Amino acid sequence: MFKQFGIKEETVLLFKEAEKNLKEEFSKIDELTEYQSLKVLNAFHKNGISDIHFNGTTGYGYGDLGRDKIESVFADIFKAEDALVRNQLISGTHALTVTLFALLRPNDILLSITGKPYDTLDEVIGIKHNNSSLKSFNINYEQIDLIDNEFDVEKIIDTLKNKKIKVIEIQRSKGYSTRKSISIEKIEKVIKEIRKIDKDVIIMIDNCYCEFVNKVEPIEIGADVVVGSLIKNLGGGIAPNGAYIVGSKGIIELVAERLTVPGEGKEVGPSLGINKQFLQGLFLSPSVVSSALKTAILTSYVLEKLGFMVEPRYNEERVDIVEMITFNDENKLIKYCQGIQMGSPIDAGAVPLPWDMPGYDDKIIMASGSFNQGSSIELSCDGPIKKPYIAYQQGGLTYEYGKLGVMKAVDLITKL
Repeated sequence: MFKQFGIKEETVLLFKEAEKNLKEEFSKIDELTEYQSLKVLNAFHKNGISDIHFNGTTGYGYGDLGRDKIESVFADIFKAEDALVRNQLISGTHALTVTLFALLRPNDILLSITGKPYDTLDEVIGIKHNNSSLKSFNINYEQIDLIDNEFDVEKIIDTLKNKKIKVIEIQRSKGYSTRKSISIEKIEKVIKEIRKIDKDVIIMIDNCYCEFVNKVEPIEIGADVVVGSLIKNLGGGIAPNGAYIVGSKGIIELVAERLTVPGEGKEVGPSLGINKQFLQGLFLSPSVVSSALKTAILTSYVLEKLGFMVEPRYNEERVDIVEMITFNDENKLIKYCQGIQMGSPIDAGAVPLPWDMPGYDDKIIMASGSFNQGSSIELSCDGPIKKPYIAYQQGGLTYEYGKLGVMKAVDLITKL
C-alpha cells in the first residue's frame, strides 16, 4: 500500500512496530479527547448555538450575534469572565502585542519569567530595535530565566518585593529554545507564590500550542489573561485566521479598545462571514488536537529508535503539540523538513529551503503544506539553521495524515 507513496519497506515495518507499542499512550489521548469534546459541546449547548449564529456582519459589525456568542463560548470553555475572539487578530503574536499595549503604560515594567519570549516578540518588546516597540513608549522589560526547566521562584519573589511589576508574562510552549514546555502544575505553583507578594500584578499566559492538551486551562489556576492563535489548536484546521484572548472583564475591555476604538471596544468589528468557520473549527478541535498529539508521540518514538534526541519522549507528559528533534546535522534537518513538505496535501512539490524569515535572526527552514497559510495545527515542521540543528514539528489534522507525513520525512533522512 505504501509503495505508491514512495515509502520503503523498512520504514513501513518501523512504524508498524511503533504503533503496536504505543497503544497505551494513544488510549490516554482518547480519554482526553472525550473530556475536551464534552467541554466544547456543553459550551455550545449552554449558549444555545444556532444556525442564525453562522451569519456575519460587515462595516462596523454592530449587533453581530454570532461573534458575541462565539466569545461567550470561549469564555465558558476557559472559565473566564469574558473573551475577545476576532478575525481582525491576524496571529498569536498580534494578539499578544495588542494585549501588551492594552495593559502597559509608560514607565511600567513587563517581566517575563520564562526567559526570552518567542523571537517574533523581539521587536514588539524592544529587545530588537523598532520605533513602534513597547520600549519606544518607555515601557521597560525584564526577564528571569528558568533554571533546569523550573521557575526561579527566589528571584521572582525578590524582584516583586523590590520593584512594582505591572505584567508578568509566561510563555508555556518552548518556542525555538531547548527548554521543556511549562506544565499547568508548575504555573499553578508559581502563581500561588506570586500572589503572596503581589495580588494585583497581571499574569498573562501565552497559551499557543497548548490548548486542550491538558484538562485544566490557565484561567482556572489563577492567570488573569490567556492568549492564543486560531491557526493553532482551537481553530481545528478550519479557522482561516484569528486569535482569542480570555480573561477578566476589565482586561478584555482594555484589550478590545486597543484592538478597535476607545469607547467602542467589543461592540464593533465585523465577522465578515467567518462565524461558522470559527464555531466548526472549535467543535472539531478536540479531535484535531488528539491527532496532533498522537502524531507527536509516534514521531518521538520512531526518531528516538533511530538514535536522535527527542523532547518530550513518547511516554512523557505533554504540555503542547510540539515535538523537538535534535539532528546535530544541518543536512538532516533540511531533509526532514523537506520530507514533511513532500508528505503534505498542499504544495507537496515545493522544496523548502532556509531563508531570512521576518522576525528571526537566523535563517529558518519551514515545511507547511497547509490549507491555511502558516497553520501549525496542520502538520508542519520548522527550525533555525544553527547548531544543534533542531526541528520543531507540530500538528496533524488527522492521525493518519500526520503519520504519512512523518513516514515520508523519516524515509528521506534514512536514505542519506
